[in-house]
Amino acid sequence: MPNDKHRPGALDEPVRAFYLRVLDGLTKADAPFLVGGAYALRHYTGVERDTKDFDIFVRREDYDSVMAVLDAAGCTTELTFPHWLGKATCEHALVDVIFSSGNGVALVDDEWFAHSVRGHVFDVPVRLCPAEEMIWSKAFITERERYDGADIMHILLACAETLDWDRLLKRFDVHWRVLFSYLCLFGFVYPSERARIPAWVMLGLIGRLEEEINAPPSSGRICQGTLISREQYLPDLEQGGFEDARLTMTHAMTQEEIAHWTRAINEKK
Repeated sequence: MPNDKHRPGALDEPVRAFYLRVLDGLTKADAPFLVGGAYALRHYTGVERDTKDFDIFVRREDYDSVMAVLDAAGCTTELTFPHWLGKATCEHALVDVIFSSGNGVALVDDEWFAHSVRGHVFDVPVRLCPAEEMIWSKAFITERERYDGADIMHILLACAETLDWDRLLKRFDVHWRVLFSYLCLFGFVYPSERARIPAWVMLGLIGRLEEEINAPPSSGRICQGTLISREQYLPDLEQGGFEDARLTMTHAMTQEEIAHWTRAINEKK
């Protein structure tokens, strides 16, 4: 049997101890949080992978109180991107404290908590992000350096029969084409499993596509590519004369938030 320290997802002891300290502090404070990221993915799919951080999800209105708990636990905290994410760090590792998504679409709300599931992380009982919200938030991550499509395929493979499809469709709402693209891809990745996506879901989305094909094109020149990549569609805004879809959403980002998020691109290179 391979050494457990060398299996995917295994952590150095100081990192594990830090995450345990975070979970202990949040649990004792009865803080409202959900665990997501690689640990939730493993719960749903069994897929393990190395991870450089620990993702917890909170409502925006709970962010300050959660960060106060992490401050008290000895973390250094910062509101890294005011529209969606903060970080809590020690010398060994970091925790991402997430209340929305980089594009401003997947806002953490009460439904995340109402439909969360019980699980364990490091043998500690926690609540995990719902599979539907994981699909929703991951579907918009298609950067050159990061693409979460395989995570979505694995969640669909593991959970297709138990997903709340009505709720998932409502989550994507006007962005239904994004969901449709992944459901089509699922049938390509797993040809023998494609029938596990309910026929009524696929036919309903095909019906929407037919209606859209037969309808007049949108009068406004909006680029929605910025919802799936903060970098790769910037030429369309800067040179193509398209309007940034992030400025037109219900929970629209501000110009300042977009500029801050765009400047951080170079930090990833």
